Amino acid sequence: MSSETHIPVPGAPALLQRWESASIDSVWLRPGDWYTPATEALVEALEARLDTAPAAYRLGQARSAAGVGITEAIDDMAVLFRAAGFESAPIRSIRALCEGWTAGTIPTMDAPAMTDAESGLGTAEYLSQRLAEVYGAAARLAQVVGETYALVMVDVSVESTDPWQRMARNAATGAALRGTYGEGHPMARLGDGLYAVLVERGETLGAGLASLRDHLSDRAAAMKVDSLMRQPPRVWIESLPGTHAYACELVESLQR
Repeated sequence: MSSETHIPVPGAPALLQRWESASIDSVWLRPGDWYTPATEALVEALEARLDTAPAAYRLGQARSAAGVGITEAIDDMAVLFRAAGFESAPIRSIRALCEGWTAGTIPTMDAPAMTDAESGLGTAEYLSQRLAEVYGAAARLAQVVGETYALVMVDVSVESTDPWQRMARNAATGAALRGTYGEGHPMARLGDGLYAVLVERGETLGAGLASLRDHLSDRAAAMKVDSLMRQPPRVWIESLPGTHAYACELVESLQR
């Protein structure tokens, strides 16, 4: 619990006040940035017995914009549903919160169907599309793709059936990979805790894997999800085959 002074929102509904107090007393790190209009919208939806997923999505966006980690955001919303007398938050609303949080960390993409909602990275279909571009360019230049590009594979999965943990793990790793490689770099989630990054080959490719592994571990600790991820993360290089068709088969074989 923080020692910072907290002033409740004047005139706030009783449930909103109970949620705020309970969250600050248990899971929230900075009392001064808890309130957002999205919290009030979620309480209103819950008390009116409406679908809480749309409001949860907006809350996720607001939390992300404020720099709140995904685990803290999930734990905070769980406090609301317990304060309202529910055993847990609905999975649909948890997922919406995570989708909103992810949407708040990345620019809007032109092809939403190519975006994985939990990590904010691309899907396997997106990666196959980007590979088609690489193979097409290589053919025009008479180059061999396997000599100039490779896939960096990252596996942070641990055995778990908890959907909250899965969503938090995928969101945190997606943020860590975007922080490592930068926006717009071809990356995709191929399964729960399994990711692929399309990179150019070079002298530092192998040596950079150790620093990537350390960066993933550091980001996981900073976002307080290290206990939900394989430690240390498994990172390796996957060579690309001679044709795009075989590359698509490789991507498919790597999925879980």
